[in-house]
Amino acid sequence: MSGVEIAVELVALVVAVLLVTAAARKLDWSAPLCLIAVGVVASYVPGVPEYELDPEVVLLGLLPPLLYATAIRTSLIDFRRNRGPILLLSVGLVIFTTAAVGVVAWLVIPGLPLAAGLAIGAVVAPPDAVAATAVARKVGMPRKLTRLLEGESLFNDAAALVALRTAIAAIAGSVSLLQVGGDFLLAAGGGLVIGFAVGALAALIRTRLEDPVTDTALSLVVPFVAYLAAEAIHGSGVIAVVVAGLILGHKAPSMLSGRSRLASRLNWQTIQFLLENIVFLLIGLQVRRIMTEVGDSGLTALELVLICAATLAATIVTRIVWMAGIGLARRVFRRHAWPWRYSAVIAWAGMRGVVTLAAAFVLPADTPQRAVLVLVAFVVVAGTLLLHGTTLPVLVRRLKLPPPDPAEDALQEAAVLHDMTRAALEELEKIRTPEDPDDIVERLRSRLQHRSDSAWEELGRQSALSETPSDAYRRLRLRLLEVEREKFLEARDSGMADDDVLRRILERLDIEESMLDREEETVPDSDRELRTPAATAGSCKHLTKEWPAVEPSSPDECAVCVENGMTWVHLRECVKCGNVACCDSSPGKHATEHFHDTLHPVMRSHEPGETWRWCFVDKQLG
Repeated sequence: MSGVEIAVELVALVVAVLLVTAAARKLDWSAPLCLIAVGVVASYVPGVPEYELDPEVVLLGLLPPLLYATAIRTSLIDFRRNRGPILLLSVGLVIFTTAAVGVVAWLVIPGLPLAAGLAIGAVVAPPDAVAATAVARKVGMPRKLTRLLEGESLFNDAAALVALRTAIAAIAGSVSLLQVGGDFLLAAGGGLVIGFAVGALAALIRTRLEDPVTDTALSLVVPFVAYLAAEAIHGSGVIAVVVAGLILGHKAPSMLSGRSRLASRLNWQTIQFLLENIVFLLIGLQVRRIMTEVGDSGLTALELVLICAATLAATIVTRIVWMAGIGLARRVFRRHAWPWRYSAVIAWAGMRGVVTLAAAFVLPADTPQRAVLVLVAFVVVAGTLLLHGTTLPVLVRRLKLPPPDPAEDALQEAAVLHDMTRAALEELEKIRTPEDPDDIVERLRSRLQHRSDSAWEELGRQSALSETPSDAYRRLRLRLLEVEREKFLEARDSGMADDDVLRRILERLDIEESMLDREEETVPDSDRELRTPAATAGSCKHLTKEWPAVEPSSPDECAVCVENGMTWVHLRECVKCGNVACCDSSPGKHATEHFHDTLHPVMRSHEPGETWRWCFVDKQLG
């Protein structure tokens, strides 16, 4: 095949992915499922080239960057907090699925050795993170569930590939239990060591890089270096990539510049989108070749249907049984258990994907009934995507699982930004010198305070003003940027300035616009009470004190603002005396003024549906 033909086919794949995903998004359908369906249909269209999904290309060329893209966005703090459940899913469940599905395949496929059955069990064992988290984000699944599924998917591929390697060795000859344990320990230990080493070395180098292009280029190499180095010592390349990604993602805020982080984030999102969707399209394009090979197996159509149905059912049931067993064991031993609704969703979030099909093609050519095993793997991938992918959103809605609350997110954001602003203002007072112009210092103060105030303004939507000060600033500044860009285009077209100068100016405009152009927040339902989340709950003595109930001084206005002819943004209420006054985003800032006059330490929100409180003394939410 010529280079031109290869280029045309790659372009065709990318264009097909863009068209199908855009259509799926518009129709609110599952993009992975649509891509597989389009691939299946296209595989039977005359003239469409036969794409052969080389397992080495997937395992070495596609899997490392996909895992790395997920790992750098995974919180190392959350991973440590949930490491127990994640290991139960990513290692325990993979081993259980390998054994259970392997026995079922051994029983239903004529002439299949048990070792080959365990091999197909290992192939179908690891669920796919891409499909599960896509559904999770779509239906607004609780973040703890999403993190458990993401954490599971980061390490289950490693456990499954180690199990597959052992099963393939068993097909060729005898394998002792001691050898199995040694292989697993070597894979896990080698992957961890290489992952830590590559992650630490890459972090050391990237800390010294200032050019975003060079930094991004280095980040593209990291997953492949980690994978190849680990595999060279017979360790798990998957574990090495994941560990390196977790380390670099955790260190990114302290080791990279803002420009480097923005460039890296955008580049990796683009890479992940293209790779994962191209793979689903390629899975569908394999169908014609798979069916051709199965035709030589000697099995009837009915036998093939029964084999595929039994293996698919075993794959689904083993996950349900495992989750039920974990829930029962935790209750018997009186350990903290997941809510049963969480267990139900995790049990039903077992979509398979690229690793399953790639692993199927890894099976040696002389494996008994290899074509049938590859077909089984495809049916499990397509079947779980169809069954789980279409019904999981319905299950989540029926169980009434609480989605992430944008209002609570805004409250946490406001609390963190407030602490950051206070620390920055304190540092400003320490570092300023008599030679620093007062207007510059005041401009810095205003900019810091504006950022904090705008975050607090996002909390309430039912206020005396139809538009908050931050909203007005954003609207006016965006309009001014449009005018500036028009003048920029005039300068470019007239040749007033050099192109390098113009590019620097445009970059400045783009950065400022990206900071202003916020996504619209979802307004919480009026009957949902906005309480302080546990993650931001304060623990100071003023917040933990039981304050007696008092009558608010006004139901819906700041009396001082009314008296002075002023307006307010949001209202706050003193929990000690009930005084209602305006917030710090309002011109008067009368709630803070009330604290300074009376030293009453705690105020609460006086907006409908909000019960969060703030301690002026300890600067804490509660």
